[in-house]
Amino acid sequence: MTFQFAYSKDFKKHYKKLSVPEKKQVTSKLVLLAKNPLHPSLRTKRIKGTDKLFESSANMDIRLIWYYEGDRIIILTDVGHHDILKQF
Repeated sequence: MTFQFAYSKDFKKHYKKLSVPEKKQVTSKLVLLAKNPLHPSLRTKRIKGTDKLFESSANMDIRLIWYYEGDRIIILTDVGHHDILKQF
């Protein structure tokens, strides 16, 4: 099964601010995320203190913030440097 994505305004806005190499890394990780959200290279984990939010790594610095909507959709809520996790 492959997941479909929906993108929040924050995700779209922050994605645009990434460098070209960072965008390429995010895009390649989104392919993995769609196929298997628990793929080892994504280092996916639940964000502490939240009920349904997850973080996945695009690289050692860039994080994807997301949650499941039903059993076929992933809502991408934010993307950015590791410090975006401070909001949680």
